[in-house]
Amino acid sequence: MTRKRTLSTLLPCLLFYGIAVAQVRQIDAANSTIKVQVSKAGILSAFGHDHEITAPIASGTLDAGVKRVELHIDAASMKVVDPGSSDKDRAEIQSAMLGPEVLDANQYREIVFRSTAVERQSEGKWRVTGDLTLHGQSRPIVLEVVADQGGHYAGTARIRQTEFAIKPVNAAGGTVRVKDEVQIDFDIRLSK
Repeated sequence: MTRKRTLSTLLPCLLFYGIAVAQVRQIDAANSTIKVQVSKAGILSAFGHDHEITAPIASGTLDAGVKRVELHIDAASMKVVDPGSSDKDRAEIQSAMLGPEVLDANQYREIVFRSTAVERQSEGKWRVTGDLTLHGQSRPIVLEVVADQGGHYAGTARIRQTEFAIKPVNAAGGTVRVKDEVQIDFDIRLSK
């Protein structure tokens, strides 16, 4: 009788564990990317240009069971792609971005997002709230996400650099500078 009772107790636990484990999916790092749009500002902004930065997602998971997402990005892997800029300009912008004044990628190697809440807005649309750790600072942000049935998630978020102890880059006494607010677009695919 004891053995039968033990099996009847153990079996549902094992089934629940199997379902919970099956709901955790890895992010397909090879096919998932982040794109950051940095816009220009200032009186002489016509002499500056907007910046486009891309980065692969190093790793991440999506747990459908508890509606949790976690993403990891190697700060040093971020790349300035600015179409229309010279190689020299891109290299200078890249150096400034990874340097101590902006990302300080040598000291703060990893950028991490961990969700704290996921709310369904409508069919295929979600609002994901979570903490972004960037430049040694963690702050809450909100992601607007569109999902399809094939394990593909796309969306956007906006952050202010100053909230992460990053001083927006400026030139010519501040008459040409980047805006404090940047837009982050992401395209995430799950591993099969």
